[in-house]
Amino acid sequence: MIDTNTAPYAAFLLRVISGALLLAHGLMKIFIFTIPGTVGFFESLGFPGIFAYLTILAEVAGGAALILGVATRAVAILTLPPLLGALVVHSGNGWVFSSQGGGWEFPLFWAITNVVIALLGSGAYALRLPVVQKFAWAQ
Repeated sequence: MIDTNTAPYAAFLLRVISGALLLAHGLMKIFIFTIPGTVGFFESLGFPGIFAYLTILAEVAGGAALILGVATRAVAILTLPPLLGALVVHSGNGWVFSSQGGGWEFPLFWAITNVVIALLGSGAYALRLPVVQKFAWAQ
């Protein structure tokens, strides 16, 4: 049974931690790997360079939106393609993420976490923007 008194706070915690991790990964691609380095890495894997830019955008903007609780359901769904892409990239490295090149359990867990966030919604302490509130399904 779901405790309706604490569920909004659980959704809030899940939303904020996923958003913070997305933001951290996006900023790492910008400031540590650099944008040209990230583009080069994506291209070395056989992906078009534009996917690097879209991934950075999804991670930075999506992470910030999740932290704030803006359009939570929609953002959680829109962050799935980069997470599933990471799952594919890491799938040949084994299960454990500590494997060389990183395993696939972390990207899988994170993708499932964002599906759960999409199902739960924003939870407590979400920024409710009037423009987004017109689309109740997004919150």
